Amino acid sequence: MYTFRRFCLLVALVALAVLLYGLLRSDAVFWQPAALVLALSTSIGMGSIESLKSYQYTAWIITAVVAGMIYPEKLLNIGGVDMRNKWLILIVIQLVMFGMGMKMSIKDFTGIAKSGKGVVVGLMSHFTVMPLMGLLLTKVFHFDTEIAAGIILIGCCSSGLASNVMTYIAKGNLVLSVTVTAVTTIAAPVMTPFLMKILAGTLIEVKFINMMMEIIKIVIVPLSAALIHDYLKTASPDQAKKLNSIALLSAAWLVINLLIWKSTFAPNLSEPFLESLEVLNFFTGAVVIGVLYHMLAKKSPKIDDFMPYFSMAGIVYFTTVTTAAGRDHLLQVGFLLFIAAVIHNGAGYFFGYAFSRIIGLNKADARTLAFEVGLQNGGMATGLAGSMGKLGTVGLAAAVFSPWMNISGSILANYWRRKALKEEAASIQYKNEKD
Repeated sequence: MYTFRRFCLLVALVALAVLLYGLLRSDAVFWQPAALVLALSTSIGMGSIESLKSYQYTAWIITAVVAGMIYPEKLLNIGGVDMRNKWLILIVIQLVMFGMGMKMSIKDFTGIAKSGKGVVVGLMSHFTVMPLMGLLLTKVFHFDTEIAAGIILIGCCSSGLASNVMTYIAKGNLVLSVTVTAVTTIAAPVMTPFLMKILAGTLIEVKFINMMMEIIKIVIVPLSAALIHDYLKTASPDQAKKLNSIALLSAAWLVINLLIWKSTFAPNLSEPFLESLEVLNFFTGAVVIGVLYHMLAKKSPKIDDFMPYFSMAGIVYFTTVTTAAGRDHLLQVGFLLFIAAVIHNGAGYFFGYAFSRIIGLNKADARTLAFEVGLQNGGMATGLAGSMGKLGTVGLAAAVFSPWMNISGSILANYWRRKALKEEAASIQYKNEKD
């Protein structure tokens, strides 16, 4: 595998030469495929360079953007399948969230009492600073209404699970990070539509209940399935038996609902009731999936190691599709969106850190909350934009903001890691000199 990655770096050099030749001649026949090959081969080849491994995921996101910009029509419809299909996007994002949920456990929710002050700061800062900064940026840059709504939307979403990874790299407070992520995720079904209604209600139609239901389906349901798998890891035989029985009943309910209920009773029921029933079906499905996945993981334990890769593949998919769908808009406002992403993200880091220090939290906790406030759940924003049928406009901000958040997060995490190591060394030296 190492040899193959090194070979890809050579391919990247050749592709770069062809790209430059095509650009000099203004010949798309040369530069377009060369640009895509360059991005692909670089993404693979980076794995052979130790110092660049941590940026490989970001390179794949950039590859997705390049592909979407160069070949939009081909990527939006593959084999007669509309890649923007609402249900396809929902399933892929649920898979992404399930994979990310594998990094969480039920124990994460017990950290609230231990990290009370930090959790309150993280929760309050996240759902005030980021939505208001999003609103401010739309006023400054005067984006089209639906693109502006997308900027506000990503600011209103919960913390991204990438914040946990960045906190770990930066040697921050991982317990606090995971707890704040869990709390903001649980709060999102209420807070996100509430804030969107207030801040973006004049830009696009925001249906509070509908958006709340979508967030439950996009985020809460797949995380529930992952937590069921986590619960079964330590469950007693009796507890496992009870949950397996619930899973069987859930499966039976889904079959009955699909074969009988939907065709017989659904036409006579109100829309709110049907929406509630749909969410119930998703939760029963989460129980079934959680139990089945646990059985599969017991037989093939290595599957847990592959789930993060499935999540990354899903993120690459909807980044590609969002970019392809919004290509024309990106050509017009892509640079301004990138500037907005840098400002929005930087404000999250700054205020998350500053507020934490003002109320007396230590540096490790402040760095942790900087990531929690500054890094949003781009997958949630994309899923909501897809459910509205506005992937190429409302979803555009997520396609631009998400790659930048990963790049800036990686740079800041590595910088703070070096600082933390120096502080530890200085503390040890001080204690030695004192003794």
